[in-house]
Amino acid sequence: MDTTVQDPLVGQTLDGRYRVEARIAVGGMATVYRAVDTRLDRVLALKVMHPGLAADTGFVERFIREAKAVARLSHTNVVGVFDQGTDGTYVYLAMEYVAGCTLRDVLRERGALSPRTALDILEPVLAALGAAHRAGLVHRDMKPENVLIGDDGRVKVADFGLVRTVDTQTSVSGALLGTVSYLAPEQIGHGTVDQRTDVYACGVMLYEMLTGAKPYSGDTPMQVIMQRLNEDVPPPSAAVPGLAPGLDALVARTTSRDPAGRPADAVAMFADVRAVRAGLSPQELDDRPYEDARTGGFEDAVPGGAVGSEEPTSVVARPPAATGQDSDALHRTTRLPLPPPEAPDPRHPVARSFASPPPPPPGGRPRAGRGRRGPLAVLAALLVILGVGAGVWYVSDGQFTHVPAVLALSQADAQHKLTSAGLDTRVDQDFSLTVPRGSVISTDPAPGKRIRSNGTVKLTVSKGPREVRVPDLKGRSLADAQQRLRAAGLTPGTVTKSFNDSVPQGQVIVTRPAAGTQRAPGTPVTLTVSRGSAVDVPDVIGDSVTDAQQELQDAGFTVVLAPEKVFSDQADKDTVAVESPEGDTQAAAGDTVTITVSKGQQLFPVPDVTGKKSSEAKQILQDAGFDVRVINLFFGDSVFSQSPDGGGQAPKGATVTIWVR
Repeated sequence: MDTTVQDPLVGQTLDGRYRVEARIAVGGMATVYRAVDTRLDRVLALKVMHPGLAADTGFVERFIREAKAVARLSHTNVVGVFDQGTDGTYVYLAMEYVAGCTLRDVLRERGALSPRTALDILEPVLAALGAAHRAGLVHRDMKPENVLIGDDGRVKVADFGLVRTVDTQTSVSGALLGTVSYLAPEQIGHGTVDQRTDVYACGVMLYEMLTGAKPYSGDTPMQVIMQRLNEDVPPPSAAVPGLAPGLDALVARTTSRDPAGRPADAVAMFADVRAVRAGLSPQELDDRPYEDARTGGFEDAVPGGAVGSEEPTSVVARPPAATGQDSDALHRTTRLPLPPPEAPDPRHPVARSFASPPPPPPGGRPRAGRGRRGPLAVLAALLVILGVGAGVWYVSDGQFTHVPAVLALSQADAQHKLTSAGLDTRVDQDFSLTVPRGSVISTDPAPGKRIRSNGTVKLTVSKGPREVRVPDLKGRSLADAQQRLRAAGLTPGTVTKSFNDSVPQGQVIVTRPAAGTQRAPGTPVTLTVSRGSAVDVPDVIGDSVTDAQQELQDAGFTVVLAPEKVFSDQADKDTVAVESPEGDTQAAAGDTVTITVSKGQQLFPVPDVTGKKSSEAKQILQDAGFDVRVINLFFGDSVFSQSPDGGGQAPKGATVTIWVR
């Protein structure tokens, strides 16, 4: 049920600037609203701390820390923070508004995702976290609720409310702050975090995207925590048979209970993900072994209960096992079984050299002379084997190396790393929505693949998002301008109207960004549309209805008479009491002016105070909304007359005179 209308902030303007339009979401610390920045005329998200927490300096500091932390990050996949401030009891952040949904919404609607879709979402998440990790920041609360997916397909990481610098203690009085399903074992055990705790949470999210369910379930948060301490995250293919082994291995590495077994940070995990993707066939990337939860069958196919259940950020008591009773559980790692080595090809010369000797001739006796030549023959054979083996090693392995992981590095850093490995580089460029400009999108051969020691690695470096030119829309109708923006790959943005003497009413005056400007696809373009020439609105308050209609029509306006009359202290009965827009302002010719007719002053009953003491009579009349004038005759204290008389009527604020004797 939509409870926006009951929210006291909706309709208000915070700090004289941010007009709150609707409530988007409610969390444990704050409520998020859609709002309009009236100064810059743009839609944004307003995150307002619950007033009950504003008195807690710790919560306020965390709020301000979020603003400062995100302000340090300039990345296309991080939800930007524009402003931070207070207005009375309200502490707020003004943030970028992302029209779309969360990853949690997608999981709830679709259940398990294809590997391609899961990796397409995970990569920009890691790009955002990589920027934070390189800035020395750890998110600490990565979960599907904090991954926003815009209507244009862009993926952004939100809610850096729990962000900390690396190696900062996160526990308070033995409690854990975070979302239980995504806490890393070391967070539970020791309360310290580094970049690998975010990597762990991303590994759990990958498992959830591939299977549609969380890896652990329980009736209480403590049950989930104990499973995490004592059990490895199961391979996704155990829940969804048919998933590629490379995905199982990726989940196992990123959710290792020993932090040392995980990628060092989000940048390293990004490279790992790209390497795994490169090793998957199109069928392995696009297979959906089960129907999703919406079409039936998936909830029964995976463990863990309801698909995509939400879980808030919370404070949970740390389990006793995390303080030392089961310390070994924190250091056990998942090890995937390796396939048995392939049998050597008997046609290969080295394989033949190490093959089992031929069986002895019938009778079990060697041929004559074998005994005398045995030692020399063995030595000669050994030398031949060693020579051939060394030659084959040089040909097959000695001339080769493995391509270092350079994904997401800057072009200069990547080339330096490859050159240090003895490899040449060739650079191509391509557009990318997720990889920042100047960073490596991919390599050929892929990271970890074999290449000759003096070979050349092709680097594909990001040019940033593909840019398109904003078309010239001046003089076009609003509908035509919006259609042309969509055709150019841009998004029609906010429409504002302005008076203009040269551009006809209803046509575009200007766009922001300006015509000819290069922008990324999907960029919103604000349109300013002409209202035509400005016309002064006559002031008709107090005029008769007929005179007011004639005067407004003569000025070029359409006149509408409001169906209901109103009381008015300024306008006599049956004259104009209200005019919208107001008189002495400006509007466009042809605009509608609404007038409302007066019912005259509203009258209220006058209490009868005769016979009462003067002080009591005065209080009764004032409580009824009237001013009181006291005339004292003969120095008495009893009211013997009043005007207006008791039982009559008078407007609020009118003066009632009482005579006392």
